[in-house]
Formats: sequence, structure tokens, C-alpha cells
Amino acid sequence: MTSPPAPLPVRDGVGPSYVLLPAGAWPCALAFLIERFPAIDERAWRSRMARGLVLDDAGLRVAPDTPYRAGATLWYYRELESEPEIPFGAELLYRDEHLLIADKPHFLPVLPSGRFVQQTLLVRLKKQLGLAELSPLHRIDRGTAGLVAFSAQAATRGAYQRLFATRSVDKRYEALAPLVDGLAFPFTRRTRLVAGEPFFRMREAAGEANSETVFESATPHGGHALYRLRPVTGKKHQLRVHLAALGAPIVNDSFYPQLTDDPAGSDFSKPLQLLAKELAFTDPLSGRRHVFTSGRRLSSGD
Repeated sequence: MTSPPAPLPVRDGVGPSYVLLPAGAWPCALAFLIERFPAIDERAWRSRMARGLVLDDAGLRVAPDTPYRAGATLWYYRELESEPEIPFGAELLYRDEHLLIADKPHFLPVLPSGRFVQQTLLVRLKKQLGLAELSPLHRIDRGTAGLVAFSAQAATRGAYQRLFATRSVDKRYEALAPLVDGLAFPFTRRTRLVAGEPFFRMREAAGEANSETVFESATPHGGHALYRLRPVTGKKHQLRVHLAALGAPIVNDSFYPQLTDDPAGSDFSKPLQLLAKELAFTDPLSGRRHVFTSGRRLSSGD
């Protein structure tokens, strides 16, 4: 789905968010916003409106008494009163006019969400490089380290997005996990992944497979094994679930096979031992073959 044109510019590395107003009987836009976003109190919305940070789809300022209009779009900036600092930085591996490849540390989110806005890879790169149109072409979990590809300009973004949509990008990951006896490599795991409990977890279920991972090898690594994995599909938490289902949960995984006492991953001394190690594809614009490799290494702390 293509986003409508934004009437607000990128501010401090952060682009505006928007919400479509559904049919309803709210007396004013403010009443809808308070109900729609219960984590943001009325005081915060009034402050944003007073500073001209909430606009309608015509670019007009929205006031607390602006009547509710179903079908309209409201634009606003996400703001956090406080945000945890992520004391780790990303490495820029490649940049040209259209494409950027970053090597992300553990714990740094790719996109603004939840508790993080400024402390995200996208916002840091926008501010560092001055690229207002920068946008990730895929995502990896906050806890996962490694490679993330970005489109640098909207005009050519579609060509790179099609690479990922058609599975024309070879992705390889590494993970540290217990060695399971009796596995014959390489082998492929195909299962159906569905939403689990709580809502942010996934689980395997009966039915037609919608996820596929190629397990290429596993070699001894300290008291664990270093697994080399190639995800054919890109389902949420796919590699974490597939390894846990084999009896080899990834070292420091706070979600699988069970939730730990630190599901938010706030203990920086225990990074999830999962790394997006390699991206390889043929550039749709230049025809050049790209192979990018993360310089990061996994360590179980043994």
C-alpha cells in the first residue's frame, strides 16, 4: 500500500506518521486521537496541536476543537517523553545514489516503534547522511545484528523492492545454539507459522507451510554450534522458531522456546546470538552482482 503524500517534512530524522479517520461519531479530532492512541494523553496531543504538529490531508493545522471528519487523514509526529539509549553503533558498508547497506548492532531497532524513535537505525542514518527519502527494503528484529539494505531515493525504490518481493535476494544468517545430534546437513524445514501467545510471539501450527529455512551446516563453536541458515521466506521470528522447534534455541533468545524474565531484551550483556551475515543480489539498475558480508561475529561468552 502506497502512503499518501505527507504535508509535514522529515523532522530531526523522523518522518510524520498518519492515521485514516474511520466512520464514527467522535465530536472532534482530539477525542478520536485520545481513544485511538490510549498511551498518549490529552495533554500531549494538545501540545502537538499548539505547535502545529498535527495537520489534516490539506496541510491545515488541526486544533483541539477541529470537527471529526470521517475519511480524512491526520498527520503527526511521534514523540517520546523519554527514550532508552542504545549505546551501540552501525557500520555503513556501501552507499551509492540508490542503495545503502548498513551493518546493524544487536539491540538497535530498524524502524521507529514502541519505546524507540531516535534510537533506531533509520533515524540515525537519516540524520547522519541527510537522506530524507531513506527507507529500509526489509527488516530484521531489534535483537538481531547484521545487514540491512536501504533504498536511498523514492524514484528507484520499486526496483529494489521487487528483488525482495520475488525472493531474488540470497540471505544467509548465522546463529549460535546447542548442537542437536542426528541432523544431516543440508536439510530444509518447512512449517506453518501463525501468531502465538502473547501476541508478539509466533508458533508452528498444522496446515500448509508458509515458512521455509535451509539449514546449511552446523560446526562446533565453544560449548555450542554455529548454524548457517538460509531463509527462503521471511516470516516473523522464522529462524528463532525453527531452531527452537529442533531443540536448538538460539543463545540468549528471550522469546523461544519460552519467555524469559527479560522479554524486552534490555540486558545488553546478553545479545541474541543471531546474525544477518550475508546479502547477495544482482542490482536491478546497474546489473552489477553485489555480495555484502557483515563484519560482526557471534559469541556465546563461553
